Amino acid sequence: MKFVSTRGQCPQASASEALLAGLAPDGGLYVPESLPRLGAAALDPSTPYAARALALLEPFFAGDRLEAALPAICEDAFSFPVPLVPLAGLRAEAGGGRSAPLRVLELFHGPTAAFKDFGARFLARCMESLESSESGKGGAIGLSGSGAKAPLTILVATSGDTGGAVAAAFHRRPGLAVRVLFPERGVSDRQRKQLCCWDANVRSYAVRGSFDDCQRLVKAAFRDPELSARQRLSSANSINLGRLLPQAVYHAHAAVLFMAETGKKPLLVVPSGNLGDVMGAYWARAMGAPIGRIVMAVNANRALPDFLINGDYTPRPSVATIANAMDVGDPSNLERLRAFYPDLATLKREATAHSVSDDQIRHTIARYWAEADYLFCPHSATAAFARGAYYPDEPAILMAMAHPAKFDTVVEPLIGAPVPVPPSLRALLDAPSSCELIDPELAQLFPR
Repeated sequence: MKFVSTRGQCPQASASEALLAGLAPDGGLYVPESLPRLGAAALDPSTPYAARALALLEPFFAGDRLEAALPAICEDAFSFPVPLVPLAGLRAEAGGGRSAPLRVLELFHGPTAAFKDFGARFLARCMESLESSESGKGGAIGLSGSGAKAPLTILVATSGDTGGAVAAAFHRRPGLAVRVLFPERGVSDRQRKQLCCWDANVRSYAVRGSFDDCQRLVKAAFRDPELSARQRLSSANSINLGRLLPQAVYHAHAAVLFMAETGKKPLLVVPSGNLGDVMGAYWARAMGAPIGRIVMAVNANRALPDFLINGDYTPRPSVATIANAMDVGDPSNLERLRAFYPDLATLKREATAHSVSDDQIRHTIARYWAEADYLFCPHSATAAFARGAYYPDEPAILMAMAHPAKFDTVVEPLIGAPVPVPPSLRALLDAPSSCELIDPELAQLFPR
């Protein structure tokens, strides 16, 4: 299997080369040259999650350096529950029924209580395996001044959950270093604690600016030839293929279980910011997962839905919302989506996005708690609102992206009760924290 850039101006790469590079040399994003079809194991509802992941991912790593290690990587990375939870008890919307089955895929049972754990843990184990095999060969690429091999530095821009998941996944892994960049005033208090509770090979930076400033800073680092000559750099954002591929697995997993239980292909409603997660859903469907329509639920950052309405894409400054991890004004993975559907008419037919306001998010959290005894985080609530407002009669799966305890200052006033904190999250919140405050300037991130 080979991977090509969305911009088509550089040579093909293997899976390992694409993972290590992060961004393609021409500035584009790596995508598979072609998508394989899912086999029997991937489509069998009785297949355990890690085995389903292996069955889905194996074709992408055929003939690659990571092929032999892939079974162990999947077993280790995907070692936590991925429950598909029935949701019932909601009163009907005006003009809509409640007979269609509705499920929630809970993606927050990993160590940092967010869906980013899937991609971050997989990527970390892949990179650790690659670094270990390279060290075993005694390779001299990327030597430091002392003659020892310099660590591979992972750059990650985060609007909340990505940075914490990447830091946890890479923490104290030999041969790897991490620099986490987050907007100084753009994350919740508990998210900030998760981003700044690390030591050893992980450094955290609060950037004076927005998530888009953090993202621009990461891209500037990759484009700087002098920096690339003295630093071995890679990315752990959703621009990295190793983050995106495992996200296709849980979309396929949920759809297979839903189809086996109900006999229907589900509508997938996916909270969306940088569009990496929903890109996994499109790939899973194209590979043969029994997925119906795919709907993106965004917050007040309307660049994507406006583009799908008028066909004119205009990046814009991000708008701060209570679903802060989705505060993205220029989503990077739109480039992958446009490469997947290069014809605008096809893209507008296949891609649907709805914007959800803060007030609608608050109303949805309170309503589902009162009527269905189910608690959403602000991001997951965008999916619940979009389904109820636009598709109340369709069999559907809502993607629950993060544990609501991560957003206590938003959620608890709405339900009038404290949200229990999972033990794994509590351990991170109780740890000492520190970070560096910088301007969005490359010279401050990498002083000469």
